[in-house]
Amino acid sequence: MNFAETLHTNPIFKIVADAAKALNVPAYVVGGFVRDLILNRPSKDIDIVCVGSGIELAELVAKNSGREDTYLSVFKNFGTAMIKLDDWEVEFVGARRESYQRDSRKPIVEDGTLEDDQNRRDFTINAMAISLNDNNFGELIDPFDGLADIRRKIIKTPLEPSITFSDDPLRMMRAIRFATQLNFDIHPDTFDALIKERERIDIISKERITDELNKIILAKKPSYGFLLLDSCGLLEKIFPEFVKLKGVETEEGKGHKDNFYHTLQVLDNASTKTDDLWIRWAAILHDIAKPATKRFDKKRGWTFHGHEEMGAKWVKGIFTEMRLPLNEKMRFVKKLVRLHLRPIALSKEAITDSALRRLLYEAGEDLEGLMILCRADITSKNGEKVKKYLRNFDIVEQKLKEVEESDKLRQFQPVVTGELIMELFGIKPSKEVGIIKIAVREAILEGQIENTLESGIPFVLAEGAKLGLVAVEK
Repeated sequence: MNFAETLHTNPIFKIVADAAKALNVPAYVVGGFVRDLILNRPSKDIDIVCVGSGIELAELVAKNSGREDTYLSVFKNFGTAMIKLDDWEVEFVGARRESYQRDSRKPIVEDGTLEDDQNRRDFTINAMAISLNDNNFGELIDPFDGLADIRRKIIKTPLEPSITFSDDPLRMMRAIRFATQLNFDIHPDTFDALIKERERIDIISKERITDELNKIILAKKPSYGFLLLDSCGLLEKIFPEFVKLKGVETEEGKGHKDNFYHTLQVLDNASTKTDDLWIRWAAILHDIAKPATKRFDKKRGWTFHGHEEMGAKWVKGIFTEMRLPLNEKMRFVKKLVRLHLRPIALSKEAITDSALRRLLYEAGEDLEGLMILCRADITSKNGEKVKKYLRNFDIVEQKLKEVEESDKLRQFQPVVTGELIMELFGIKPSKEVGIIKIAVREAILEGQIENTLESGIPFVLAEGAKLGLVAVEK
């Protein structure tokens, strides 16, 4: 198979080929770009391997590009360099062979041939190369039949899989990530090695594991990746809290849904509506505390009372363990986990304006994300039941819109401030000020008063009188 015609459509390849020829170093396009080219997937990252100095080749390519905005980064410690040109990122490295020590995924690196470089690749579909040399420009070099594995939709290691995974255990996460992203199967021998070598994941940093997990979560159908992680035993190693959702208990003939599979369905449902990683994380964690709150009641059956509050409290600990950001992203997920039952409850009962106001106030700018999660959370084998709940959700959303337009509660702040309360009564900061502020907020949300000074000040004076406060005469 020859890709010369395709390569000629992008001038970058000619610049690289000419520079390699001038340096007398054979050069090849390798890895993910070749795979995605065959799969007809968009890719803006190009990896170039040369049998020589990748840094020297990158420097000459940057010089010959004729562009002042060509950005060159050199990483001498790793023997690599990268060029940014328009939307493209081109990484250069010299061909190398690698050997590993048991206690580290950092290889001992030596100069090597193209064959050595392809041997060290993680999967056959990533071990293909395309020549940029005059004698065979555009020719596919595929020693492990990666093209056939693409056609068969198979993830398979080039060499013995247990050695491949033991050498660099992060490749186990990558195997599942590629299978999930591409909707491929994992070759039986490769999957057996995932099971055999799963303990080796312990030498990989949490940051690297979470990076791969996030890519699985962002796939079109992330549940596939979680099921693979679970089947090979990796999920219990990297995310034990999630595995605890598995299983159904039955008592007095009453069972509950399997929260593991329910959560995966919610994740898939949310993924059809949004690419937002943090909404997807909220889907993963929305029922995470159900095992800890599970109780059996003879009248009501199985209950999970308070799982949303407990789950929200767990979010920070899970994010810390996973090395996820502890900023507004974490707070967003925490809020969605805490509130995820509220819209569902509204869809099942008569909707009051005060309940709508409270939801608008508490959700604030995150209401859209919350509603995506809550719609995703409606799962049932009964299709008509799902349709009914979704129709009720349409009603809830319309009423929320109407209340928001009239009350402007998304960025709600009472006009009666603590400073005004202290001024009215001539007092300093105290618990009484806090009590009155809460009373004002509650009265606004209940619709007892409007969020105006005309309505708020008489209410404050009355509440202050209950606490023995006397207004300052003016």
